[in-house]
Amino acid sequence: MHEYRSKRDTQHLPRGFVTPEKAKAQAEVLCNTVRKRFRHLSRKFRRQDIDCFRLYDWDSPDIRVVVDWYAGHLVVAEYERIQTGPEYLPQMANAVAAVLNVPAQKLHIRRRHTKIASGPRYTKIDSRGERFQVRERNLRFWVNVSDFLDTGLFSDHRDTRVILAKLAPGKSFLNLFSYTGTFTCAVAAGGAKTTVSVDRSETYLYWAKDNLVSNGLWGSQHTLAQSDVTKYLAHALHKGLRFDLAFVDPPSFSKDELAGTAFDVIKDHPQLLKEVLKVMQPGSDLFFSTNHQRFVSNFEGLAVKDITALTPKTIPEDYRNRMVHSCWHIKV
Repeated sequence: MHEYRSKRDTQHLPRGFVTPEKAKAQAEVLCNTVRKRFRHLSRKFRRQDIDCFRLYDWDSPDIRVVVDWYAGHLVVAEYERIQTGPEYLPQMANAVAAVLNVPAQKLHIRRRHTKIASGPRYTKIDSRGERFQVRERNLRFWVNVSDFLDTGLFSDHRDTRVILAKLAPGKSFLNLFSYTGTFTCAVAAGGAKTTVSVDRSETYLYWAKDNLVSNGLWGSQHTLAQSDVTKYLAHALHKGLRFDLAFVDPPSFSKDELAGTAFDVIKDHPQLLKEVLKVMQPGSDLFFSTNHQRFVSNFEGLAVKDITALTPKTIPEDYRNRMVHSCWHIKV
């Protein structure tokens, strides 16, 4: 029997509130979708030696969660909204874990916010220090699904890494906002002559080194630079450093309280790209990407030969429902 709710009981609830009855029905829909997707994707990706992929990506506008598979672990996330109470996300997550026979210790719940006005891009939420490796074709990456909001790997760019790896032989590669160095690994495995990975976080640069080591790629040809990107670009220009290949994937928003500076990708990307172009060789390849969902590009005035929009070519099948990122190939 359904619990009776009077009109007075529901007056204080936000419009579109997901009642327990609705949540139960949504959990059934979510489980049916995830079961079918896992059956299809796990077989397909196993043949490609990929064991990290997305199973659900807002397939229904009423069920605004994402479900990611990490080699036997599940990460279930929701962008926080007032229409769902604190019990909604655990209910969805537990239902999915049950249908895929994933034990509780391998189920991880994430609550996300649509905009981070200040602070670091990747916040720490626990200190277990539990990492394991996942496979992405010829590469192996360390992930941490317990301690950070983001896990160390953005699988939506796995096909973009293939594109850059094909251009890598003999190139000097610059990876700005490098995070855990997955693009550095892809380009190094593709035959790059040298790489420079720039990030403000010492934690993620050590993580990038671990990824390079685990793939048998670490060596003196790789530089890990802990620096603000703008400061590094000024340093590189002063030192006469030049690059043949670059990947630039800035945060949507960031704020450095100590320096008193802020970055907004929509407003600041034209100047950022102008600074990057100063350290690029003629004829080089620059890839620019953003995951800002309302991004509007402004490439006018850039001294380049050609700009090609790669999206949706760079978005894999498992991220099919949303333009999870936008990506451009800029020929210098």
